Amino acid sequence: MNSKTSVTAKQFLDHIKLASAVILIVLGITAFYYFETYSALLRVIGLLAIGAIAVTLTYQTNIGQQIWQFFLDSRMEVRKVVWPTQEETLQTTLIVFVMVLIMGILLWLFDMMLVAIVRYLTGQGS
Repeated sequence: MNSKTSVTAKQFLDHIKLASAVILIVLGITAFYYFETYSALLRVIGLLAIGAIAVTLTYQTNIGQQIWQFFLDSRMEVRKVVWPTQEETLQTTLIVFVMVLIMGILLWLFDMMLVAIVRYLTGQGS
């Protein structure tokens, strides 16, 4: 029963931290526009500082830890990808370009044929 209480208290603290982070972001954006007469550089630095504090608060929650772990796992997966060489990329790009050109010409011819048929059926052609 005691472990349930500590889990609930931890979840409650996580919710408070997340709400605080959201409130900080909202207040930072509001302050950014409220103090529009001040230097843009100072306002951006302040907004970045508030954003860093909000990210730090979020990182200290269970959800923040899960998101950070997701980024680490994603980075590991990106390292496993076998990227194409420059030659393969160029060949693939040329194939796509040629196919788009061929399909464009075929669709244009099909459109011209349909226009001719419609003109003939409606009597608009000579």
